[in-house]
Amino acid sequence: MLKSVFIPINRAGWIFIAIFAALTVVAAYFNEPAGWIGVVLTIWCTYFFRDPDRFTPTREGLVISPADGVVQMIQEAVPPSELEMGDQLLNRVAIFMNVFDVHVNRVPIAGIITKLSYRPGKFFNASLDKASELNERQSVRLTLPNKTEIAFVQIAGLVARRIKCDIQEEQSVIAGQRFGLIRFGSRVDVYLPREVPILVTVGQRTIAGETVLADLQAKEQSRSGEVR
Repeated sequence: MLKSVFIPINRAGWIFIAIFAALTVVAAYFNEPAGWIGVVLTIWCTYFFRDPDRFTPTREGLVISPADGVVQMIQEAVPPSELEMGDQLLNRVAIFMNVFDVHVNRVPIAGIITKLSYRPGKFFNASLDKASELNERQSVRLTLPNKTEIAFVQIAGLVARRIKCDIQEEQSVIAGQRFGLIRFGSRVDVYLPREVPILVTVGQRTIAGETVLADLQAKEQSRSGEVR
């Protein structure tokens, strides 16, 4: 029960929580209503940086969601040019995170990080298609043991102003491993081979480190869904 109440906070958030708390104290000293507003904002900041443990499926071939959020779009697209993966169309699954979602990102599948590339850019609403090309982003190319390559991209949003990525090239990673976060509200795209069926649908909510986006071993067709 205590674990459900006292959720761990990502260490990157403590400095911001401290700043919000300090400003709240100053605001309350000069104006009580402003102080209460500060309390609400400090609580929200603490909530934003929560970092709960997740139970990641471990079967080989499963591609796990790298982000909490809603599947914004599923479409064919060319991966970011800076990853040097060619101009072949891949399946892109875009997951949009609002400011109330957990923003800690997780590796979708085990492999070796073979390319990292940061690209500055604009700060359009991350739910827009053009955000994939024009917004600030951190792109990652991951090579699986069977030499299959996938990519995942952290994309800054309208209010996001900082992408944090804690992995390095040539690093071995496992599915569900924490690798970074984005402040505050953003998107993560996952690029998969076209022949891989997608097991989520547009509008579906995903949980980082838990929701299965795709199965490299599956023979079924990509799934469809509807609101019920």
